[in-house]
Amino acid sequence: MGSDIAVLVEGISKRFGATQALDGLDLVVPAGTIYGVLGPNGAGKSTAVRILSTLLLPDSGRAFVDGIDVVRDADRARYRLGLAGQFAAVDEKMTGRGNLRMFGRLYHLTGKAARRRADELLERFRLADAADRVVSTYSGGMRRRLDLAASLLIAPAVLFLDEPTTGLDPRGRAEVWTAVRGLADTGTTVLLTTQYLDEADQLADSIVVIDTGKVVATGTPAELKAQVGAEHVDIVVAGTAELGIAESVLRKATGNSPALYPDRCEASIALGGQEGGLARIVRELDNAGIAIEHMTLRRPTLDDVFLQVTGHHAEASGGEAAA
Repeated sequence: MGSDIAVLVEGISKRFGATQALDGLDLVVPAGTIYGVLGPNGAGKSTAVRILSTLLLPDSGRAFVDGIDVVRDADRARYRLGLAGQFAAVDEKMTGRGNLRMFGRLYHLTGKAARRRADELLERFRLADAADRVVSTYSGGMRRRLDLAASLLIAPAVLFLDEPTTGLDPRGRAEVWTAVRGLADTGTTVLLTTQYLDEADQLADSIVVIDTGKVVATGTPAELKAQVGAEHVDIVVAGTAELGIAESVLRKATGNSPALYPDRCEASIALGGQEGGLARIVRELDNAGIAIEHMTLRRPTLDDVFLQVTGHHAEASGGEAAA
């Protein structure tokens, strides 16, 4: 395993009772990059992170973090990785500074080293002004940034971020995005699991999509969107009854199956590069008596990629097996 590879996963499988969470998963994460892992709930994302962070043993296969086998040499691997889960694992009754010093001592840093490292990270994550406030007074974004800081106390080569912006408002998400970009700029390899496609599009250098425990697509965001290829048209109609009729009309007009969003009475369909495809859609909808409230022509998005390779939208959920 070369020094240019930060994480290597070979044929990892894991079963929980009747549920096959991972089924021969393979990953290669280049060092110094942000690597996005996408997939619906139940795809195996969190299970993979638990195995890579030594919290769970695989049934078969091998996994390496910074060249260290996470099963055979778990203790040494833990000093080369950091983990921030879906919810901030900080003590709300302590100050931000107190939290980081406590975690530093848990990592066996000396008192002096823990204090110095805490001060460095508070400054780095723009928390110095709030360092001596109790965490219960922090915003959601500030708590997540403090959690990221705690995961970096030992300066890990690889940081696993499992759904890091779950539950945050737009400002909090933007704060975490800025922090993650800063980590990559300083050479830390970040493996990011997320269900927010815009998050992966904004942050990730490369993306892997997994479903039912297996890789179903991989590439840069641009490469994945190019695989979908055709322009898409999004059409909003007056109501759900009209949407049902529009679905049939769009399928007949293009030969493709549209994606439906009943909550906003919208259908999205790939034009497939057909000459005059947009005009045909408008004409056929008009002939069927369907009035178009709004229509947008756009290039493919990661949501289109997700739908193509998994057969459902990113917001669909199935409930991942818990360890």
